[in-house]
Amino acid sequence: MTSEVQPADPVPTRWTAATVYADMWVDPDDDPRETDVEPVDERSTLIEFLRSYRLTLEMKCAGLDAEELARRSVPPSTMSLLGLIRHMAEVERSWFRRTMAGQDAPKLYCTDEDRDGDWNGAVPEGSVVDEAWGAWRAEVRFADDFVSHSADLNLKALRVGGEGTSLRWVLVHLIEEYARHCGHADLLRERVDGRVGQ
Repeated sequence: MTSEVQPADPVPTRWTAATVYADMWVDPDDDPRETDVEPVDERSTLIEFLRSYRLTLEMKCAGLDAEELARRSVPPSTMSLLGLIRHMAEVERSWFRRTMAGQDAPKLYCTDEDRDGDWNGAVPEGSVVDEAWGAWRAEVRFADDFVSHSADLNLKALRVGGEGTSLRWVLVHLIEEYARHCGHADLLRERVDGRVGQ
Protein backbone atom coordinates (compact mmCIF):
# COMPACT_ATOMS: atom_id res chain seq x y z
CA MET A 1 0.00 0.00 0.00
CA THR A 2 1.46 3.33 -1.05
CA SER A 3 1.16 6.73 0.58
CA GLU A 4 2.53 8.73 -2.32
CA VAL A 5 0.40 11.52 -3.74
CA GLN A 6 0.13 10.95 -7.48
CA PRO A 7 -0.37 13.73 -10.04
CA ALA A 8 -4.03 14.49 -10.50
CA ASP A 9 -5.85 13.13 -13.51
CA PRO A 10 -8.32 15.61 -14.90
CA VAL A 11 -11.95 15.00 -14.04
CA PRO A 12 -13.53 13.73 -17.28
CA THR A 13 -15.38 16.50 -19.11
CA ARG A 14 -17.59 13.90 -20.80
CA TRP A 15 -19.53 14.02 -17.54
CA THR A 16 -20.80 17.45 -18.57
CA ALA A 17 -22.18 16.44 -21.96
CA ALA A 18 -25.79 15.47 -21.27
CA THR A 19 -28.14 15.77 -24.25
CA VAL A 20 -31.39 14.42 -22.78
CA TYR A 21 -31.48 16.76 -19.76
CA ALA A 22 -29.37 19.88 -20.30
CA ASP A 23 -29.07 20.64 -16.58
CA MET A 24 -27.55 17.23 -15.73
CA TRP A 25 -24.12 15.73 -16.28
CA VAL A 26 -24.66 12.68 -18.40
CA ASP A 27 -27.49 11.01 -20.21
CA PRO A 28 -29.10 8.37 -17.98
CA ASP A 29 -27.90 5.51 -20.22
CA ASP A 30 -24.28 6.77 -19.95
CA ASP A 31 -24.14 7.24 -16.18
CA PRO A 32 -20.86 5.60 -15.05
CA ARG A 33 -22.31 4.90 -11.62
CA GLU A 34 -24.70 2.39 -13.16
CA THR A 35 -23.08 -0.97 -13.85
CA ASP A 36 -24.24 -4.45 -14.76
CA VAL A 37 -22.59 -5.77 -11.61
CA GLU A 38 -25.17 -6.85 -9.05
CA PRO A 39 -23.87 -6.81 -5.45
CA VAL A 40 -24.46 -10.30 -4.06
CA ASP A 41 -23.45 -9.90 -0.43
CA GLU A 42 -22.79 -7.35 2.29
CA ARG A 43 -19.18 -6.69 1.28
CA SER A 44 -19.89 -6.09 -2.40
CA THR A 45 -22.89 -3.92 -1.53
CA LEU A 46 -20.84 -1.67 0.77
CA ILE A 47 -18.01 -1.40 -1.75
CA GLU A 48 -20.41 -0.59 -4.59
CA PHE A 49 -22.22 2.14 -2.66
CA LEU A 50 -18.90 3.72 -1.66
CA ARG A 51 -17.65 3.57 -5.28
CA SER A 52 -20.83 5.24 -6.50
CA TYR A 53 -20.66 8.09 -3.99
CA ARG A 54 -16.98 8.73 -4.71
CA LEU A 55 -17.82 8.91 -8.39
CA THR A 56 -20.70 11.28 -7.65
CA LEU A 57 -18.30 13.70 -5.96
CA GLU A 58 -16.03 13.60 -9.03
CA MET A 59 -18.98 14.18 -11.34
CA LYS A 60 -20.12 17.19 -9.32
CA CYS A 61 -16.74 18.82 -9.93
CA ALA A 62 -16.39 17.97 -13.64
CA GLY A 63 -15.78 20.79 -16.08
CA LEU A 64 -15.09 23.50 -13.47
CA ASP A 65 -12.03 25.71 -13.25
CA ALA A 66 -10.12 26.57 -10.08
CA GLU A 67 -12.22 29.64 -9.31
CA GLU A 68 -15.49 27.74 -9.69
CA LEU A 69 -14.27 24.81 -7.59
CA ALA A 70 -13.13 27.18 -4.83
CA ARG A 71 -16.31 29.30 -4.87
CA ARG A 72 -17.81 29.44 -1.37
CA SER A 73 -21.44 28.60 -0.69
CA VAL A 74 -23.01 31.39 1.37
CA PRO A 75 -21.48 33.45 4.18
CA PRO A 76 -20.31 32.64 6.75
CA SER A 77 -19.70 29.12 5.39
CA THR A 78 -16.28 28.30 3.97
CA MET A 79 -17.68 25.29 2.11
CA SER A 80 -16.74 24.82 -1.55
CA LEU A 81 -16.41 21.92 -3.96
CA LEU A 82 -12.62 22.15 -3.69
CA GLY A 83 -12.97 22.13 0.09
CA LEU A 84 -15.09 18.97 -0.20
CA ILE A 85 -12.35 17.22 -2.17
CA ARG A 86 -9.75 18.20 0.44
CA HIS A 87 -12.09 17.28 3.31
CA MET A 88 -12.82 13.83 1.89
CA ALA A 89 -9.10 13.22 1.39
CA GLU A 90 -8.67 13.93 5.13
CA VAL A 91 -11.63 11.67 6.00
CA GLU A 92 -10.38 8.74 3.90
CA ARG A 93 -6.87 9.17 5.32
CA SER A 94 -8.08 9.33 8.91
CA TRP A 95 -10.26 6.22 8.80
CA PHE A 96 -8.18 3.94 6.59
CA ARG A 97 -4.56 4.92 7.21
CA ARG A 98 -4.68 6.05 10.83
CA THR A 99 -7.60 4.16 12.34
CA MET A 100 -7.71 0.87 10.43
CA ALA A 101 -4.06 0.46 9.36
CA GLY A 102 -2.62 2.11 12.47
CA GLN A 103 -0.23 4.28 10.47
CA ASP A 104 1.36 7.43 11.84
CA ALA A 105 -0.02 9.50 8.96
CA PRO A 106 -0.13 13.24 9.63
CA LYS A 107 -3.15 15.23 8.57
CA LEU A 108 -2.96 16.70 5.09
CA TYR A 109 -4.54 20.10 5.70
CA CYS A 110 -5.83 20.47 9.25
CA THR A 111 -3.67 21.59 12.16
CA ASP A 112 -4.18 22.47 15.81
CA GLU A 113 -4.03 26.13 14.73
CA ASP A 114 -6.46 25.66 11.81
CA ARG A 115 -8.80 22.75 12.46
CA ASP A 116 -10.69 23.64 9.26
CA GLY A 117 -7.62 23.86 7.04
CA ASP A 118 -9.23 21.52 4.51
CA TRP A 119 -11.91 24.17 3.89
CA ASN A 120 -9.94 27.34 4.60
CA GLY A 121 -7.05 26.41 2.30
CA ALA A 122 -9.31 25.69 -0.68
CA VAL A 123 -8.17 28.69 -2.70
CA PRO A 124 -8.68 29.21 -6.45
CA GLU A 125 -5.26 28.16 -7.69
CA GLY A 126 -4.56 25.42 -10.22
CA SER A 127 -1.78 23.92 -8.11
CA VAL A 128 -4.13 23.66 -5.10
CA VAL A 129 -6.75 21.92 -7.25
CA ASP A 130 -4.18 19.48 -8.70
CA GLU A 131 -2.80 18.68 -5.25
CA ALA A 132 -6.28 18.14 -3.81
CA TRP A 133 -7.27 15.68 -6.54
CA GLY A 134 -3.92 13.92 -6.22
CA ALA A 135 -4.27 13.59 -2.46
CA TRP A 136 -7.88 12.39 -2.65
CA ARG A 137 -7.07 9.80 -5.30
CA ALA A 138 -4.08 8.55 -3.31
CA GLU A 139 -6.24 8.08 -0.22
CA VAL A 140 -8.97 6.33 -2.22
CA ARG A 141 -6.36 3.98 -3.73
CA PHE A 142 -4.98 3.21 -0.27
CA ALA A 143 -8.47 2.55 1.09
CA ASP A 144 -9.44 0.32 -1.83
CA ASP A 145 -6.20 -1.64 -1.47
CA PHE A 146 -6.70 -1.99 2.28
CA VAL A 147 -10.26 -3.25 1.84
CA SER A 148 -9.32 -5.67 -0.94
CA HIS A 149 -6.61 -7.22 1.28
CA SER A 150 -8.92 -7.49 4.30
CA ALA A 151 -10.67 -10.84 4.35
CA ASP A 152 -13.15 -9.99 7.09
CA LEU A 153 -15.46 -7.00 7.60
CA ASN A 154 -15.09 -7.64 11.34
CA LEU A 155 -11.40 -6.66 11.11
CA LYS A 156 -10.68 -4.33 14.03
CA ALA A 157 -8.81 -1.04 13.89
CA LEU A 158 -5.12 -0.97 14.78
CA ARG A 159 -5.07 2.59 16.14
CA VAL A 160 -4.80 2.84 19.89
CA GLY A 161 -8.11 4.11 21.16
CA GLY A 162 -10.01 2.84 18.14
CA GLU A 163 -9.74 -0.89 18.81
CA GLY A 164 -13.49 -1.47 18.81
CA THR A 165 -13.98 -0.02 15.34
CA SER A 166 -14.56 -2.59 12.61
CA LEU A 167 -13.92 -2.32 8.88
CA ARG A 168 -17.67 -2.79 8.39
CA TRP A 169 -18.38 0.27 10.56
CA VAL A 170 -15.80 2.36 8.68
CA LEU A 171 -17.28 1.45 5.28
CA VAL A 172 -20.80 2.35 6.44
CA HIS A 173 -19.51 5.57 7.97
CA LEU A 174 -17.72 6.56 4.74
CA ILE A 175 -20.91 5.94 2.75
CA GLU A 176 -22.79 8.19 5.19
CA GLU A 177 -20.06 10.85 4.98
CA TYR A 178 -20.06 10.89 1.18
CA ALA A 179 -23.87 10.88 1.02
CA ARG A 180 -24.03 13.91 3.30
CA HIS A 181 -21.40 15.82 1.38
CA CYS A 182 -22.75 14.89 -2.05
CA GLY A 183 -25.92 16.66 -0.94
CA HIS A 184 -23.80 19.72 -0.21
CA ALA A 185 -22.13 19.28 -3.61
CA ASP A 186 -25.55 19.30 -5.29
CA LEU A 187 -26.21 22.79 -3.96
CA LEU A 188 -22.68 24.07 -4.54
CA ARG A 189 -22.69 22.96 -8.17
CA GLU A 190 -26.15 24.33 -8.82
CA ARG A 191 -24.99 27.69 -7.51
CA VAL A 192 -22.02 27.68 -9.93
CA ASP A 193 -23.79 26.85 -13.20
CA GLY A 194 -27.30 25.59 -12.53
CA ARG A 195 -26.53 21.91 -13.01
CA VAL A 196 -28.53 19.74 -10.62
CA GLY A 197 -28.07 16.35 -9.05
CA GLN A 198 -28.95 13.09 -10.72
